[in-house]
Amino acid sequence: MDLFSALLDEPLNILPTDGVVNYYGEIMPLSDSDFYFERLLNTIAWRCDQALVFGKLIETKRKVAWCADTVDGKPFAYTYSGVTKHSIAFTQELLTLKRLVEQHSNESYNSCLLNLYHSGEEGMSWHSDGEQDLKKNGAIASLSFGAERKFAFKHKRSKQVISLQLKPGSLLVMKGTTQQHWLHRLPPTKKVSEPRINLTFRTIDTPELKQS
Repeated sequence: MDLFSALLDEPLNILPTDGVVNYYGEIMPLSDSDFYFERLLNTIAWRCDQALVFGKLIETKRKVAWCADTVDGKPFAYTYSGVTKHSIAFTQELLTLKRLVEQHSNESYNSCLLNLYHSGEEGMSWHSDGEQDLKKNGAIASLSFGAERKFAFKHKRSKQVISLQLKPGSLLVMKGTTQQHWLHRLPPTKKVSEPRINLTFRTIDTPELKQS
C-alpha cells in the first residue's frame, strides 16, 4: 500500500526530528481537484514574482498571487524577499478551500500565497519561511493542484534530506520548529510538462490581523 496515495486515517509526520510536517494525503476527489485547478488558473490575477537579490530586482517565471483578510476594508501589505506586496481579496473558491484546510489541520489562517508553476522546469530553491510578519512557529498549509511534483526537506545541520511526491488535491502542513531547523524546496524537473498550482495558507501575526 502506498501511504502517500490517498487520504490518510491520521496525518503522517514525515520529519524524524526538529519539527513537524504532517502529510494528509489527498483531501478531495480528483474531480474536485481538477475543478479548483481550472478555476484558480483562469480567475486569479497571476503576476510574476519579484525579489531583491544583491540589490537587484528580478522577476521569476513562476507566477504568484497573495490573498489576505482585509484591515478596515483595505488591502494588507506583506514584505518578503525584499519586496512589499499588497493583498487581494479571497475569492469564494479560496474561502471554501481555506475552510477545508482549517478543518483538516485544526489550524486557522488569515492569508494565502498562491504559486503557479507553468511546467516542471519552474521550481523553488532551498529556503525556509522565516518572514518576520509570520506567526512564530505557526502552521503553513500547502494544498496542491495540477501536476504531481516532488517536494523535499533538508536539515540545516545534518543535511539529511526527506522527499515525497505531492499529488493533486493533497495537503501538507509545516508547523512547530520546522522553519528553524529545515529548508524545503520544489526541485525543477524536465520530466513534468504540465502546470501546478500550490496554495500556501499561513498566518500573518500583526495587531491588525490577529483577530481576523
